[in-house]
Amino acid sequence: MALKATNGDQRRLLVLQEADTRVVRLTAKLKSLPQVKRIAELDAQLALLDRAVLERLGANDDAAAEVARIESDVKVVEARLAKDRERLQSTNDAKTATATEHEIVTLERRRGELEDLELEAMQAQEDAAAALEAARAEAQAARDERDRLEAERAAEAAGLEQELADARAVRDDRAAPVPADLLALYEKQRARYGIGATLLQHRTSTASGVELTAAELHQIRQAPEDEVIIDPNSSAILVRTEESGI
Repeated sequence: MALKATNGDQRRLLVLQEADTRVVRLTAKLKSLPQVKRIAELDAQLALLDRAVLERLGANDDAAAEVARIESDVKVVEARLAKDRERLQSTNDAKTATATEHEIVTLERRRGELEDLELEAMQAQEDAAAALEAARAEAQAARDERDRLEAERAAEAAGLEQELADARAVRDDRAAPVPADLLALYEKQRARYGIGATLLQHRTSTASGVELTAAELHQIRQAPEDEVIIDPNSSAILVRTEESGI
């Protein structure tokens, strides 16, 4: 059995649809602010940049630890050299003196090797520190851009959110006087097809932009004024007014 509703109540659906269309447009605009896409890109970029900072921080710490280890080895060798030289000056035993001299030569060679390694390690640490600083600077630049864009987005969103709140209030006011069964059908069609009501204007549904066939128009002409009709093209409630031309 077809749903019945006065033509006046059916016409209420057209202004309700206008309000719903505005709500949908504002919601879409809020989600597609120009900053949103770039902020999402920066979020993904920052995840990689922050990971790079952590990796380079680890490399810098490893390089610093290597310098410290070599410096410690150099100190051990120098302490041993000092001890051997003191022993060499105080010994009168030729065998001991020869062995001590041999050890001093070995230790001096080892100290030279360690000093070369220390220079290489210090250069590696300097390079690691520079790489860390560059990674931090790149991450900070991206973070600064994101913060700036987020501030811009928030400022624009605040105005749109107020417009959206006002539009929803208007929508609620327009929905209030619509009979419950008619409103339920409207909401059902709108949820399924994106639009709940459409005007039959000059034999054409404004929602679909398609002119109804002669057979469809004949059937509509035969329907009582209070019969709720579904547009065969858009599946929205087809509202008839003096503009319908039938």
